[in-house]
Amino acid sequence: MLRTILPRTRLLRTFESKAASSFYKLQNPTRTTRGLYLGLNQSIRMASNSSEPPKDVKFEDIAQGKIQSPAAYDFRSDTVTTPTPSMLQSILNIAVHGDDVFSEDTTTNNLESFIVSLTGKPAACFVMSGTMGNQVSIRSHLTQPPHSIVMDSRCHVFNYEASGAAVLSQAQMITVKPANGRYLTLEEVKDNIVDSDDIHYAPTRLICLENTINGVVMPVEEIKKISEFAREKGIKLHLDGARLWNVVAAGGGDLKEIISYFDSVSLCFSKGLGAPMGSIVVGEKDFILKVRHFRKMVGGATRQIGIATAPARTAVEEVFLGGRLARTHELAKRLESSWEKLGGKLKFPCDTNMVWLDLKSVGVDEGDIPVEARNAGLKWDYERIVVHHQICDNAIEKLEGVFEKLVESAKARGGVQSQDMPKVARYSRRVDQDLA
Repeated sequence: MLRTILPRTRLLRTFESKAASSFYKLQNPTRTTRGLYLGLNQSIRMASNSSEPPKDVKFEDIAQGKIQSPAAYDFRSDTVTTPTPSMLQSILNIAVHGDDVFSEDTTTNNLESFIVSLTGKPAACFVMSGTMGNQVSIRSHLTQPPHSIVMDSRCHVFNYEASGAAVLSQAQMITVKPANGRYLTLEEVKDNIVDSDDIHYAPTRLICLENTINGVVMPVEEIKKISEFAREKGIKLHLDGARLWNVVAAGGGDLKEIISYFDSVSLCFSKGLGAPMGSIVVGEKDFILKVRHFRKMVGGATRQIGIATAPARTAVEEVFLGGRLARTHELAKRLESSWEKLGGKLKFPCDTNMVWLDLKSVGVDEGDIPVEARNAGLKWDYERIVVHHQICDNAIEKLEGVFEKLVESAKARGGVQSQDMPKVARYSRRVDQDLA
């Protein structure tokens, strides 16, 4: 028995010694070990766009642009973008990792100061996601219920944030469907706010706008009118500006001017800009102090978060200030033209990087989309097409070919949608389809 235990104990000690040595190197990396552990001098794993197993590629191949992003053929969303080599390099360039809970992370502080200079607002706070940015902003604006928020019925805050405003802020959400099908107007806001002391109602304390919604730009003139009305009534105004970068790149207004009409704005780094994660909230200094308090409450205050804020700044500089969003808009317009040449129409104007196909206009079945897309080596699953900065020209050509096949199939049915096409309720879970 003793002979069996001793060798195993010696082996365990040897393993612990090596593990401790490796841990020390990770905690205190030299230039050589940092490169080793982060994969600069050895091959790294990168997901392939196709159904084939992931391939081993070298970091130098990524840096030199020899391989494409896995998102190069993915039209499902601009959230599928992957970090660029310069974004990854920005993490390696961090000299000191500080604690952001104590506001001591230089990388994060620099990002927030940078966004302050870009937006013209006095203060900014990095948050983990767009949902967190919207929800801590709403909670910071509102105090004691009862209170209500007026918003577009299609907006992210109402539809895709797990009822956060109701749970975290105890707010009633008053949703309005725009008559023009594109954006809310001042008249619609006036008709739906609760401006009364009647005890039956929850008075409106906040208006939430979103720009863009479905890729459509909200005119600056309309924003200005709503802003002036809100201030006159003492109602706060928040903007979900997840894709505000696209608005500016499309010529939909000046960044500082648009933001000046709002009490708070959330901006996303991980959608059109392609950073790995994160958003930022801008507003007055006292407001941002409240945001930090509620960010802590919901678990969004983190320690050495420079590994996220460094690539976020690079994304702003490289994709927004570097002009890459303009190309996504041009490619979207090209797809719009290709679809219309086949007789198709759009559900919404193609103002930025989204193309919303009106499938009924040519009798295309939505269920055919993922099948034909996969056959062409693309990822695209329903009527919305999102063009991002990593989409390649070949993907655009392939998608135009998919358009042709979809319309041909529809014509073979007589130009109408299949009657046996299953109808799925808006909020129902979709059944996985056999794409083979």
